[in-house]
Amino acid sequence: MTVKILIKRKFSGKQDEALNSLLRQFRALAIEQPGYISGETLTRLDNPGESLVISTWKSANDWQNWVKNPARQQIQSQIDILLGGETSYEVYEAG
Repeated sequence: MTVKILIKRKFSGKQDEALNSLLRQFRALAIEQPGYISGETLTRLDNPGESLVISTWKSANDWQNWVKNPARQQIQSQIDILLGGETSYEVYEAG
């Protein structure tokens, strides 16, 4: 059964360029992963410093394999350092 991952990040406008570069690298890697279906990035209208990514995977196992991917972990670490905190994840099963 497919899963949807909600990925929440908070950032300041000063981080836009560096963050966007890392997120493009992230997306390019994710697209190549077994089980990846799609991803959508949303920015809050009332708070442009918050974003939400909705990532869809064929299974929770596919998502977990991606989480454990060393290349992903390296980019995620750079994102967390840039943002000054950890990225928030919520995993939902599609019904």
